[in-house]
Amino acid sequence: MSLLTIGTFNVNSVKSRLPVLEYFLRGENAPDILCLQETKCTNENFPLAFFEQLGYNAVFRGMKSYNGVAVISRVTPEEYFFGLDDGAAMGPLKESEESRVIYARFGDLHILNTYVPQGKELDNPDYAYKLNFLGRVKKLLERRFKPADKVLWTGDINVAPTDLDVTHPENKRNHVCFHKDVKEKLEDVKAWGLSDIFRRHRPGAGEFSFWDYRVPKALERNIGWRIDHILGTESVAKASADAWAVRELRAMEKPSDHTAVMASFNDMVKPGFNNF
Repeated sequence: MSLLTIGTFNVNSVKSRLPVLEYFLRGENAPDILCLQETKCTNENFPLAFFEQLGYNAVFRGMKSYNGVAVISRVTPEEYFFGLDDGAAMGPLKESEESRVIYARFGDLHILNTYVPQGKELDNPDYAYKLNFLGRVKKLLERRFKPADKVLWTGDINVAPTDLDVTHPENKRNHVCFHKDVKEKLEDVKAWGLSDIFRRHRPGAGEFSFWDYRVPKALERNIGWRIDHILGTESVAKASADAWAVRELRAMEKPSDHTAVMASFNDMVKPGFNNF
């Protein structure tokens, strides 16, 4: 039985990243399910035909120039919804949140794909919103699932959890993606029953998923952050066979500033995936 492969990728504009995505999705290690963030296009402009030509279905929600999430997959999810499912967002905020969160179910596997707000600055209202957003993710998990379920929470979570997850951590203690408050908030969500599947297989230093465009030769110098995550409940984590960052995508022409993060799983192949 083939492994089921699942990935997450902040593409920083899906239409700008079609050559990178085509290379990735035609490759030997193409994922069965890929969660995208920052697609930055409205629903009517999403390149659905591109993915269908590569053998993928897609469910997506987006807005012009900002945010946007999608789940592309070899088979159609049996259920999906957008947003944090708590009725807290109204008006323009509702559009934004529905373009930041997508849930998709494949058999008994539940996938929550999020683009967590970056936060801007510690004294910016967006940072308080980020902390609240993470708390609402935990409430969604508590409301919808049990830790015994097969649940994956993935995406650009915009938190580097430990000193291993960023270059020169001593210089970044007050960064909105590394401040102690946001790291504690992420740990509180994980305490519901999630573990870091990537770190289960890649415990060493220098493992990143984001290299800032503004830092000269960031990839070559490996000056980066690990802010894109694949977190899972115990049954999913135990089934994981490997996890890795696809660094070569960041080295391509006109890349995203992120790369894809992947994980493979044993004993999680549902009907419809059996030919992979």
